[in-house]
Amino acid sequence: MTEQSLQELLNGMIEWIKDPMVILVFSIVFATLVINAVAKRLFDRIHAKTKETANVWDDALVRSLRGPLSMLIWVIGIGWAADVISKEAETGFGNIIEPVRYVAVVALIALFLVRFIRETENGFIQKGADITTAQAVGKLLRISVLITAALSVLQTLGVSISGILAFGGIGGIAVGFAAQDLLANFFGGLVIYLDRPFVVGDWVRSPDRQIEGTVEEIGWRLTVIRTFDQRPLYVPNSVFAKIALENPSRMRNRRIHETMGVRYDDAAKVKPIVDEVRQMLIDDPDIESNERTLMVNFNAFNASSLDFFVYTFTKTTNWVEFHGIKQRILLQIFAIIEKHGAEIAFPTSTIHLASTPAPEPE
Repeated sequence: MTEQSLQELLNGMIEWIKDPMVILVFSIVFATLVINAVAKRLFDRIHAKTKETANVWDDALVRSLRGPLSMLIWVIGIGWAADVISKEAETGFGNIIEPVRYVAVVALIALFLVRFIRETENGFIQKGADITTAQAVGKLLRISVLITAALSVLQTLGVSISGILAFGGIGGIAVGFAAQDLLANFFGGLVIYLDRPFVVGDWVRSPDRQIEGTVEEIGWRLTVIRTFDQRPLYVPNSVFAKIALENPSRMRNRRIHETMGVRYDDAAKVKPIVDEVRQMLIDDPDIESNERTLMVNFNAFNASSLDFFVYTFTKTTNWVEFHGIKQRILLQIFAIIEKHGAEIAFPTSTIHLASTPAPEPE
């Protein structure tokens, strides 16, 4: 490149830089950059302040707004610059700038709302809110935001929403027939969220099906249950509308119901044994003797034993603690029986001969 051509190129660049449109576009981009940097600094300070509060809403608002707001600043700045260029240069793109900008703004608002709902949901769960309810409300709100944003964008692009809704009404019938199982599972999940027969973390089991384990997740289509041998069990939500379901996690107490038998030779000792076992249960701090039934009674003349039964409830519902308490109670009952000089019966047979045959003469 000759010196003269280089000089001409420099002169052309200088003339281009002096163009008011170029200066205005550069100023807009630079201002956008500065505003974005200031907004980030401001959000850093606000975030530091919100960490000091126990409020869930302000933390969720700051965390969810930071990214979309930064992108919104750039969308507005670049859109403004594009308007200036379109008007000055007459590129013909002016008609599409406004729809694109509107779609971008709607998308960013939807992104902010979705993130805000998710952050709020996680915040309330960490504060101890019911996981099932928080997840259900969060999913419904996010779906509502996405549908509203999609309809708004379609309206902006010139698509008739009324036509879509009319088509959706007619098509919904066909889809309903084609996806009966899917819809049944969806409404089954909705019923679970409303009736709340169980929540995440509950131990559930069904006497009708081989379903037993801990609920890990309740989705719109299926529920994930972790069985006690640690296998994941995926149950369609529609199944829960057709089966009986137990929720042992909501039991108030656990029951001890056992029958013991002593020998017929110890018949005189049955009443003092029963009375002492009953008093032992009343005095035990782990037995619920006030609000629940407590019974210790002689019950039956069995084939090889005199039976009495113990019917009582523990205060704890924890499976491990319950078995520890039950073991201690049974050992104490065994000690009481031995203390009275009696023995626990076991199956025996006695043969009575009507007469003894005379010995044969030698």
